[in-house]
Amino acid sequence: MTEQTIGRPYRPLRNISAKIAAIPMALTALVVFLGGTAWTVLYSFTDSKLLPRLNFVGLEQYYRLWATPRWLVAVENLFIYGVLSLIFQLVIGFLLATLLDQKIRFEDAFRTILLYPFALSFIVTGLVWQWILNPDLGVQHVVRLLGWESFTFDPLYNSQIVIYGVLIAGLWQGTGLVMCLMLAGLRGIDEDIWKAARVDGIPAWRTYISIIIPMMRPVMITTVVIIASGIVKVYDLVVAQTSGGPGISSEVPAKYVYEYMFRAQNLGQGFAASTMMLVSVIVVVVPWAYFEFGRKR
Repeated sequence: MTEQTIGRPYRPLRNISAKIAAIPMALTALVVFLGGTAWTVLYSFTDSKLLPRLNFVGLEQYYRLWATPRWLVAVENLFIYGVLSLIFQLVIGFLLATLLDQKIRFEDAFRTILLYPFALSFIVTGLVWQWILNPDLGVQHVVRLLGWESFTFDPLYNSQIVIYGVLIAGLWQGTGLVMCLMLAGLRGIDEDIWKAARVDGIPAWRTYISIIIPMMRPVMITTVVIIASGIVKVYDLVVAQTSGGPGISSEVPAKYVYEYMFRAQNLGQGFAASTMMLVSVIVVVVPWAYFEFGRKR
């Protein structure tokens, strides 16, 4: 940028202390994150087994990956879980934030209760919901004790709907965080906007859709990125609830990578799967970076 553009001369040594302090983190990002990523992508084109070796086989690992039914099931499950998790967390989180924004009594208590599941690890959440959805101990058992003998609700034992059982646990844990983010966005809206909308006779639902939600775009984008990053790396929840079963019906990409890298001792296949997960992350991050920084520039 020129002096005429910013109104003052460019000083490269300005805030030199802060720049020096940032050097270790910058080196860590370059060496560990970018270096590790490049290393993974490079070895995904090899036939590495127990130990990495530079014996290139081209795209063979990727052909094998996409010809493996287990990987296709994992991708399908991630798509179903991801789309539904994103939609329901945004909708439920926003509705809860809207209710709490009405200055209700015991707001702090409700906010704490709704956010509490997020403080638990995915392992704990998975085990809790494994018990709740167990047909011999949980919801199905309780309902049948109440007299509905034909009631059936065992998603974790049904290969056709097992991913929806995992989704229930994921929503229970993640919706509270989304609610808090949305509530912070709502509390940042100027009260004069609400007063002007009421004076103009605009219904509350129309005010939310036409005015409030567009003004919360930065919060929405940040929330989507946070949710999406959690969706891509979902692993603990599946392992704790189903261990990928019944069979491979609840397999997800992160578990596939772990199984091939540390159990099947097929590093090349694991690296190829990791690279495909990296591509999915890039698909999420690049649009976010464009909307956040590119359009402003």
